Amino acid sequence: MLRGMWSAASGMAAQQMTIDVIANNLANVNTTSFKKSRAEFQDLMYQTISQSGAETSGGSQIPTGIQIGMGTMPLGVHKVFMQGDFQETKNELDMVIEGKGFFKVLSNDEELYTRAGNFKLDADGNICTANGDKLQPEMAVTADTVNITIDGAGTVTVFNSSGEGTSLGEIELYTFPNTAGLFSIGHNLYRSTDASGEAISGTPGSDGVGTILQGFLEMSNVDVVKEMVSMIAAQRAYEINSKAIQTADSMLQIANNIKR
Repeated sequence: MLRGMWSAASGMAAQQMTIDVIANNLANVNTTSFKKSRAEFQDLMYQTISQSGAETSGGSQIPTGIQIGMGTMPLGVHKVFMQGDFQETKNELDMVIEGKGFFKVLSNDEELYTRAGNFKLDADGNICTANGDKLQPEMAVTADTVNITIDGAGTVTVFNSSGEGTSLGEIELYTFPNTAGLFSIGHNLYRSTDASGEAISGTPGSDGVGTILQGFLEMSNVDVVKEMVSMIAAQRAYEINSKAIQTADSMLQIANNIKR
């Protein structure tokens, strides 16, 4: 019975983590390019009372054995990099990546990666994020620019009042062998890790890299209905595990009252 209480308690802790993950997903349902997370769990060790296939005193074999589980534990919180819906903004510095890839930005001399394409211009005309992290490679838009165009291959062209166009360069996109291994640091930014592998640069639209669409933003990939259903299921699982603890406690109370 004590084993059952601890197992049920681990189940309650697991469902609490599930609710924490779901709550964060729902909180970011309107966050640009947010990628939802999914909590994953695994069963704990088992206490083996009798081994399956063991020989009995009569010479026969035990067909199944007896193993009693000790509960569950978190295995990881997995980022799901599924494409989100697109929203048209008609803002010339808003960009969406159609397919695989990340933008690279420089934040405090550190190279970080993002799929959020809601870029701005700083005081020097550099294309940067809302937090001031500069898009790499750096591009400075001149003061006489009246129009900016970005094609699917990432070529940035600026036009002055006379209609003359000047190419500022090309935006590169970056992919990873294992995107789920990226470390999320907040602000829609990710850091490469040993698990994600090194960033692989590529030209938009080539070698499996996505293309760039100007005037659109990628929205969160959170499905509110699915998250609500998952939340209800986690709540019910939490209740069931709490009932298991109450039942084990009642059985202990009965056993304790036998001598009375």
